[in-house]
Amino acid sequence: MASGASPQLQMRLKSSFIRDRLLRCSTSRHQPLPQLFRYNPGTKHVSMQLSRTLSGLTNLFFNRRNLDELPNSKRKRLRPGKVSPRRQVPKNIPRPPYVNSMIPPGIASGAEVHDKKGIECMRASGRLAAQVLQYAGTLVKPGITTDEIDQAVHQMIIDNGAYPSPLGYGSFPKSVCTSVNECICHGIPDSRALEDGDIINIDVTVYLNGYHGDTSATFYCGDVDDEAKKLVQVTKECLDKAISICAPGVEFKKIGKTIHDHADKYRYGVVRQFVGHGVGSVFHADPVILHYRNNESGRMVLNQTFTIEPMLTIGSINPVMWNDDWTVVTEDGSLSAQFEHTILITPDGAEIMTQC
Repeated sequence: MASGASPQLQMRLKSSFIRDRLLRCSTSRHQPLPQLFRYNPGTKHVSMQLSRTLSGLTNLFFNRRNLDELPNSKRKRLRPGKVSPRRQVPKNIPRPPYVNSMIPPGIASGAEVHDKKGIECMRASGRLAAQVLQYAGTLVKPGITTDEIDQAVHQMIIDNGAYPSPLGYGSFPKSVCTSVNECICHGIPDSRALEDGDIINIDVTVYLNGYHGDTSATFYCGDVDDEAKKLVQVTKECLDKAISICAPGVEFKKIGKTIHDHADKYRYGVVRQFVGHGVGSVFHADPVILHYRNNESGRMVLNQTFTIEPMLTIGSINPVMWNDDWTVVTEDGSLSAQFEHTILITPDGAEIMTQC
């Protein structure tokens, strides 16, 4: 558990790496699967009410509805491949405190607000994360497996004396998240080869000199159709517009309104169950950043760092989790895209820390 995190805070909104076992699991087997994810604004909780005891229900739902080809599409539903053994990190590279714990630490209380030295460390980790992401994007082509992308990302991170933050976060077995087509987030790299026309989000976080840099982007694989390209383009625009309104004193809820308003223009859905978060010496900290319209309180402060990471869908925003307890896909198999940056609140607005 991260320093300062209380048991109640572990039940808070599901950030981009908080798993089901930290959240309430009190559902009936007869409850419709989309309702297993529930956000309660009054209590600032998301109950992703899905546990290992319900893995059979998830499997039943997935096998019966997700194996078939998608209607009016040549694309087949995403299926899990074989996951290779966990990659090793040299012993001399410092690890985040949570490594080797099977329980993710959750969202730590208190914002990540930095002094001059902390800001420079955040710039360094953010720059490395951006460089790794840029390199990973050049690998995207038909025929490459997501496991091969993970291997390349892992090697580049450790070659730079950093630790791949996802590796060992709870039970996450890989160094990067690769989310293909209908995968909303947290896809585990495996033996599946990318196909012509796929889109893939690559989510990179590095831990360098005691600070995390967190970023992601969605890439085209080969010849991508116009529908997918438009979704990716608008998702990137949502992130850019959200960053542009950030500054000291601005209410966090304006981020959600900005993203939601732009997505609505194109009739795209905005995923609600996964959120941005404070980031710095702790992987996930306050504040919780909602990407949809909301009335949550809180304002940005100078020298604060956090992520904005909207996830948009062409169809349903209801998420379904695979039996690996990480991979989250759209209920109807519709495409999803995501972009993410770590930003620093400056006197004049916001600085993107995760850029080359």
